[in-house]
Amino acid sequence: MTNLFEAAGLEKSAPRPLADLLRPRSLAEVTGQDHLVGPEGKLVRLLKGGRLPSLILWGPPGCGKTTIARLLAGETNLAFEQLSAIFSGVQDLRKAFDRARLTREQGRGTLLFIDEIHRFNRSQQDSFLPYMEDGTITLVGATTENPSFELNSALLSRAIVLTLNRLDDAALEGLIVRAEKETGRRLPLVDDARAALIQMADGDGRAILNLAEDVFATVPQGIDAIGREELVRIVQRRAPIYDKSREGHYNLVSALHKAVRGSDPDAALYWFARMLEGGEDRLFLARRLVRMAVEDIGLADPQALVIANAAKDAYDFLGSPEGELALSEAVIYLATAPKSNANYVAYKAAVRAAREQGSLSPPKIILNAPTKFMEEEGYGEGYQYDHDAPEAFSGQNYFPDEMKRRPRYYDPPERGFEREIRKRLEYWAALRKKRG
Repeated sequence: MTNLFEAAGLEKSAPRPLADLLRPRSLAEVTGQDHLVGPEGKLVRLLKGGRLPSLILWGPPGCGKTTIARLLAGETNLAFEQLSAIFSGVQDLRKAFDRARLTREQGRGTLLFIDEIHRFNRSQQDSFLPYMEDGTITLVGATTENPSFELNSALLSRAIVLTLNRLDDAALEGLIVRAEKETGRRLPLVDDARAALIQMADGDGRAILNLAEDVFATVPQGIDAIGREELVRIVQRRAPIYDKSREGHYNLVSALHKAVRGSDPDAALYWFARMLEGGEDRLFLARRLVRMAVEDIGLADPQALVIANAAKDAYDFLGSPEGELALSEAVIYLATAPKSNANYVAYKAAVRAAREQGSLSPPKIILNAPTKFMEEEGYGEGYQYDHDAPEAFSGQNYFPDEMKRRPRYYDPPERGFEREIRKRLEYWAALRKKRG
């Protein structure tokens, strides 16, 4: 149907953003998602099956979620309805369901596209279920957040989750080439600046086209090419995609922790810097470093905990930006320290035993007898003061009498300082056995 805007002949002359001009007209034109829209892509296979199921499109901003949803409506001849969970409420959903019901009575299905679907609460998400089940709508939801955390299990069980990739450098370069063909003009950037523009886009296709449009609009036609510094002046670099309250936060801190645990200081510094650049709370990072020191290093290097706490204190004392250097020093120290989780394993084993064994009393031999009655009951009878025993080791039992001594909760590895601790434990174990 022609609208008044088109009828007046203004549609072609009206300025349109590059991102809109270059919007794909078929699934095959979608960039960077070959695993879904390529010849053997999962989405292509679903369409060949003859019936489109409800879908959840999960991926970062600018990867093509909205474009794919629009194209699916055309590929399946479904009526297209679009809502944003940010701006829509219960009334909007009811109206959309009513329109879909009327459309169905006329013999046509409806593809209901919900952008940012994770923003809907539990009851709003549940409202889709009956309309999905009876075929009134085919739901296509787009989300930047992990569906397993943000969407109801009932909704997920009725939909297929398709993961879209962040656009790589080659895909972003392809979009720049398409923009140059569309405008008939080469992007006026030297190679180094062109690479910098791709970095600024941070895997976002919409962003690379908007940035390119800024450059086209700002750099006069007579200028052949500008360098990196001039580019930075023209377009402000976008902050990295990093939501401290959501999955990106946990992904990056997990990467930092595992790089430290894996003794890779370079990777650890990279993830540490990514979190700093994303605006992460420095004291959160300091607390995480302390946790790494006790969880992944422990007594293999007792200095690790000292260094981690000292870095936290130094940041408290210096503040930013100098304090970050102390945290960086701790990252390097922890990543290069010998690793051991023996403390962590021992603690867990002891907690498990404490829960399983119940309220067993300590053996009377190691209890004090401050009263005559307790003395008569045998409290402290036969206790050996270890400092008076040969080699300051009595070898007596400190577990409850009813509890069988297990081989070992704490089993230090042959690494770092724990190598020496292991020797002591083995020596004491031999003395204990010898003394019965």
